[in-house]
Amino acid sequence: MTDVFSKQERSKVMRAVKSKGNRSTEIKLIEIFKSRRITGWRRNYKLAGHPDFVFPQQRIALFADGCFWHGHKCRNLTPSDHAEYWREKIKRNKARDRAVTKELTQKNWKVVRIWECEIKKGDLRKLTMKFNAT
Repeated sequence: MTDVFSKQERSKVMRAVKSKGNRSTEIKLIEIFKSRRITGWRRNYKLAGHPDFVFPQQRIALFADGCFWHGHKCRNLTPSDHAEYWREKIKRNKARDRAVTKELTQKNWKVVRIWECEIKKGDLRKLTMKFNAT
């Protein structure tokens, strides 16, 4: 499928994607936390891997992973332009995710990774299970 944007427009769109304050992940989770009266979370907590949210008392590090950037199977597409670059980029992201999860787990943190598509659907079973396990 051809891109609906020109190369310049696509570049502008991709530059606008930020790692912090993303509406489809972080802002949506804040709305969910507030609506369900979930408290105790912190942002910008100094911890390996820079989790999106940290619950220090429960020692839970929460990552809201974008489906495209972290290679979730719900997004079975790789841009046709520079396909090899994107495959390698996502492969590196996944390897970094595994390394960060391992490092935090070894330091007795519980790591929760929630996919962007799960957040959009409101499917937060993983988060609920982690809290109930503490």
